[in-house]
This record gives sequence, structure tokens and C-alpha cells, in this order.
Amino acid sequence: MKVLIACEFSGTVREAFAANGHNAWSCDLMPSEIAGQHIQGDVLSILGDGWDLMVGHPPCTYLTVSGNKWLKDQSPRKSGALVGHARREARKAAVDFFLQLMTCDIPKIAIENPIGVLSTLYRKPCQVVQPWQFGCGETKATCLWLKNLPLLRPTNIVPERVQRLHLLPKTADRWKIRSRTYQGIANAMAEQWSPLERHTKWPNYFL
Repeated sequence: MKVLIACEFSGTVREAFAANGHNAWSCDLMPSEIAGQHIQGDVLSILGDGWDLMVGHPPCTYLTVSGNKWLKDQSPRKSGALVGHARREARKAAVDFFLQLMTCDIPKIAIENPIGVLSTLYRKPCQVVQPWQFGCGETKATCLWLKNLPLLRPTNIVPERVQRLHLLPKTADRWKIRSRTYQGIANAMAEQWSPLERHTKWPNYFL
């Protein structure tokens, strides 16, 4: 399959699909952290390039419920974080970007995001997965919205439940660490969503 990993700079999911024999490409405004087939630029400009499957990781900064308190009109923040009208517009743009990915003409689509406003502004996710279901003893609830793809099956349930990402120090690259896909989840995506028969009919969760 020709696979697009949208909004990925780490190369984690791209390389998992490549290891399963697919022509996998990542696309992001940033360069790829590891060598591989990567397009640096706006992913919206390449959605019509004949992809069979897309896994999208749209930015979640303005889609999380934790940022709701900054939506009301208030004094500017010293950190420079958006508040009031500017933040409401940024949230609208983030939702619109998500919808452009989710409703594009690629046959098979999976879009991931943390638990946030998409469940109410769009629809509830098809499933919510955790790293501890895929061999990593950490918690990070990740929502998946699917089109013509099956739900991910847990591969290695482990007992640990550490909230490591919440304990990370507030460094400049903290957001990068938090945004990377866990290897176990990436492997499950590549292995479970990899049937090469183009006539295969998966349940359509895009309702």
C-alpha cells in the first residue's frame, strides 16, 4: 500500500509501515528526526496523491479540554499563549484541519488525538487506546477515528500504569516527547492495518 503518515516528524509510524513492506511516507512542517521517506510541507497539498491509507496526527494544542479556561476573554498571558478570541479562532482552525484530514478521499483513514473537544464538536471516537495495551506500562489515552479500518486489538497488556508524560520537566522539547507515538501502538497499526488486497472490505466506522 501507499501509506501517508500525516503530521509526523518522528518517523515512528512511517517506519513501522515500511518494515511491513509498504511504500510509507511521513509529512510534516518539520524535518523528520530519522532518515526515511519524508515530505516537509503542508500535508493538505498532497492528500490527492493516490494514497491507499493515511494515519493522521493533527496538532492537539487547541483541541484539549484542559485549554477551555483560556477561551474566555481575559488579559494576555505572559507566556504568549493564546487567550480569548485568538484562542477561539485557533480552536476553530484546528477543528477545520482535523475535518479536512478525516473527510478527504483516501480510502482508509485513521486520525488520532487525545481526549478533547472533538468528541462533542465532531463525534465520539471509534475507540480509545492506551500504551499499556501495547507493551508499554504507561497511561496516555489516545482516541482513534477510523474510516474503513478495524479497531486495534491489544497486543501485549502489561500491569504498569505510570503517567510518565505528565511528570516530564517543562523543557523546550517537552511537547515533542509528548507527541510521539508509542512504538507498540505504531507496530500494531502497521501489522493490523496491512492487508494488501485492495478489495478487502473492513467495517466502516466513518458514520
